[in-house]
Amino acid sequence: MVGTQHRMNTETRDGSDDRPLRSYGRRKGKRLTARKAGLVADLLPRLRPDLSRPAPGDVRALFDSPLRGVWLEIGFGGGEHLLWQARANPDIGMIGCEPFLNGVASLLGGIDDSGIETIRIHDGDARDLIAWLPEASVSRAFILFPDPWPKKRQAKRRLVTPALVRSLARIISAGGELRFASDDMNYAREVLFTIGRDGNFAWTARRASDWRERPADWPETRYERKALSDGRKPSYLCFRRR
Repeated sequence: MVGTQHRMNTETRDGSDDRPLRSYGRRKGKRLTARKAGLVADLLPRLRPDLSRPAPGDVRALFDSPLRGVWLEIGFGGGEHLLWQARANPDIGMIGCEPFLNGVASLLGGIDDSGIETIRIHDGDARDLIAWLPEASVSRAFILFPDPWPKKRQAKRRLVTPALVRSLARIISAGGELRFASDDMNYAREVLFTIGRDGNFAWTARRASDWRERPADWPETRYERKALSDGRKPSYLCFRRR
């Protein structure tokens, strides 16, 4: 995995390998409570996919019970969306990626409280997990309110790049779905252009309300609440894998 990890961590916006790209900021915030620190030490290792070994041919093998499919969330924040989807879809395995330790700890607390057994967590760069996953192994992927890096000099750190879209097209099965949300209109427009140019995904919107209004099976997150309270209107983009 050393070669794969190096490739994913040095990928640039045009797909070349000249310049490091890290789309996230800090890895840790305030000190964890004793309970959350215990969950990170004891529960997280049991839920973390082992990227040092080959991925199973069927990623449902990562879970202990028979499942209909597997969904992926990239950057789950505090985990509220991931938990909601796991509760609403008990026959789906959820893999969440989040490098921020405090967010991981919050999700672990929710998993421990609810006894959910259909969630796995990669607490590092999502691109390493994506490179590890087999082709057409995921039927839905979520990228909800990623850091927009709004300053011009920061734009190269945005998560959604042509290379990432190609990688997602490899792992999302035909007919599968990619969901993206942002309260930054410039980023949303860039994502529409980037995904549209790739050609492997079709934007499913037919009317303005399809991207202006959040679907019923798409719960509100704390990032969305903050955006709305600050007067920013999010965009909700859904794409179907061709």
